[in-house]
Amino acid sequence: MTDIAVRRVDFGYFVRPAEETGTGAPRAEPCLGYLIDHPEGAILVDTGMGHAPGVDAHYRPRRVPLGSALRAAGATAGDLRYVINSHLHFDHCGGNAELAGLPVFAQRAELILARESDEYLADLVDHPGAVLEELDGEAEILPGVLIVPTPGHTAGHQSVIVATPDGTVIVAGQSHDHATAFTGDVLARRAAIGRPAPWLDRLLALDPRQVLFAHDNAVWVP
Repeated sequence: MTDIAVRRVDFGYFVRPAEETGTGAPRAEPCLGYLIDHPEGAILVDTGMGHAPGVDAHYRPRRVPLGSALRAAGATAGDLRYVINSHLHFDHCGGNAELAGLPVFAQRAELILARESDEYLADLVDHPGAVLEELDGEAEILPGVLIVPTPGHTAGHQSVIVATPDGTVIVAGQSHDHATAFTGDVLARRAAIGRPAPWLDRLLALDPRQVLFAHDNAVWVP
């Protein structure tokens, strides 16, 4: 697919506390979104970290504002046609309200969680001017841009498959916390050990040249 490209958007970082890392020590993690340049309009995958007193005390975020992050990536909010949230935790939909009026694609299962679970901040989702496009499964929202459910981190997590001139790029959000974990699941599938997510076969069948993550600067390549 010609004229389609994917660029990283840096929304800052946060500190995951020791009780969440599995290592006994805190870990600083990037918060990354991705801009899909498309002939029919740009798409932003995830919008950065939202504000809430409890969130700030727990994760100590250092935010790059949405406008600044887009400018650093060579874009503005006016360039955007659509928003896709990989899921609706605070660090993935925090800038949605600044893009009120733009269609936002999310899985129906994720929207239900966002409105009912204490793990979410519903005000970041159902803000004034929100235009929510509820999906139940896969959807090609523009030619060469396919949304695929990848549940696990949350029940409604989704990834974005982008057909670029250099091959398929998968924006995997937090389907895995980092590229190393994705590598482990790919090798486990090859070795027929463990229980990799059932959707992994679907992603690998798309022959990805790169897989990109929300909390890791590293990029998976085959």
